[in-house]
Amino acid sequence: MTAQLGEPDNLVLQARDVRFDWSAVPLHWIPGDPVATHLINVLHMLLPAGEEWFVRVFKQAVPLIRDDELREDVLGFIGQEAMHAASHDAVLDHFIEQGLDVRPFVRQVEFFFESMLGDRGLTGERQRAWLYERISLIAAIEHFTGVLGDWILNAEALDEAGADPMMLDLLRWHGAEEVEHRHVAHDLFMHLDGRYSARLRAMAETVTALVSLWQRGHRYLMAADPIVKGRIKGGVRHIRRTGRAGLTPEGRMVAASIRRYMRRDYSPLNEGSTEQALAYLATSPAAQAALR
Repeated sequence: MTAQLGEPDNLVLQARDVRFDWSAVPLHWIPGDPVATHLINVLHMLLPAGEEWFVRVFKQAVPLIRDDELREDVLGFIGQEAMHAASHDAVLDHFIEQGLDVRPFVRQVEFFFESMLGDRGLTGERQRAWLYERISLIAAIEHFTGVLGDWILNAEALDEAGADPMMLDLLRWHGAEEVEHRHVAHDLFMHLDGRYSARLRAMAETVTALVSLWQRGHRYLMAADPIVKGRIKGGVRHIRRTGRAGLTPEGRMVAASIRRYMRRDYSPLNEGSTEQALAYLATSPAAQAALR
């Protein structure tokens, strides 16, 4: 990792063991606000399949990396993403135990990543081009995970609203690691491809897919919630109200981050603070529980 803007040098990425106990976490872990709760809960349905896909794609890219430091970063990234996927899978099991059956929507997400974005049985140059295309998509997605990681580390409104501390720790542990490794996917894309046109195309495709998945996922959760029972309609339109309250990321903030990504001189190291991320990771209750 290249130090920039006061970032720590010689940082070695590694997967951290964590322990979460979901037994006492309520279904509406933001008290009195199922809409905001489920806007964030969409993450739990997208991340396991998405991050397992990241791992599969990056494993294919490792033999093509010609830089030893980048190779080590990619291997560290793979370890962290695998741990993230497993941790969010446990949340989905907790939802099912509480009567919120997320499995039908999760199967759709798995189909999207495994079939639509899978290997396709290609060979030769077409196989390599498809690998590079998927790496460009992961780089665009990782821009958002880094931005969201920085947001959750600073989302004091969730604490003030009484959000469940176990769920907040999961989100902040994960968000901190996303900030920590936010440069890796972009660095890999630039190392193997680096075309500005490919970066712009990947961002356009990523925004389209994420907005669709988030809107459908939120509507699904609001309809399937055994407490709400469909009385409140879901959808990303709720982001305006919850964003103003600081309970979810504001749309304007996300849009501004997209504009930054589209700059030719974009650097993910300008998003968030590794120092802040490492400080949280050093004190995360789940990480401390694993050490004990």
